Amino acid sequence: MAFPSLEAFIKDGAPTLGKGPYAMIFAEDLVEVDSSVWHALSRGFRHVIVFGPDELALDPGLPASVKLVRHDVIAPDGVTRAVNAMIEARPGEWMHYCYNAEYLFYPFCETRTVGEMLAFHAEERRDAMLCYVIDLYAGPESGADDGVDLETAHLDRTGYYALGRSDPLTGEPKERQLDFFGGLRWRFEEHIPPAKRKIDRIALFRARPGVRLRENHTFTDEEYNTYSCPWHHNLTAAIASFRTAKALR
Repeated sequence: MAFPSLEAFIKDGAPTLGKGPYAMIFAEDLVEVDSSVWHALSRGFRHVIVFGPDELALDPGLPASVKLVRHDVIAPDGVTRAVNAMIEARPGEWMHYCYNAEYLFYPFCETRTVGEMLAFHAEERRDAMLCYVIDLYAGPESGADDGVDLETAHLDRTGYYALGRSDPLTGEPKERQLDFFGGLRWRFEEHIPPAKRKIDRIALFRARPGVRLRENHTFTDEEYNTYSCPWHHNLTAAIASFRTAKALR
């Protein structure tokens, strides 16, 4: 089912959604949109909402649990506006957001659904999960003009690191928060604006009224931005992503 705008979906579509978890996929272009949707479904997301341009057409074989919303994803606040609208529309539900040509992986995802994983995470008294965006790129033998090829996908084995995240007001390190770097964004950092070089994203979270996603992929509730709780380590996840490869081509 397609909705003509974000506002129309929030008014008429979001209230009809059943229990989560939900996946929100933001299509910046038409590359590998269907494979991203099918991957999200295979992970066990009960509803997948695709936000994209007017020219986007989804695989007609997709189930009714997939919704298409016409939305300007590449607008400066295109993603945050949609995510924050969903937070207000469906409080209490677990949500995931990513872009097209991105694929979520988490511990034991071969045999456990995302719902099972999030149930365990919630029992650990966590409302959000840190995800690492791992850059994928087409292998040299593929000849892909856009840098995207699922069959020959490569990733960097080394070159990942983290730095302490400082509070801009006090200059002191934020508790249990780090900025992560690596992959294509590190190797080609001269082509990447400093604000876009991080590879950490709070891409799995439980919606709560008043909590807002910011442009830097963190939330206004600082506890959402932590990699673990104070008393022990917690799960993290990875998003395998062709997004940087597309941008560098």
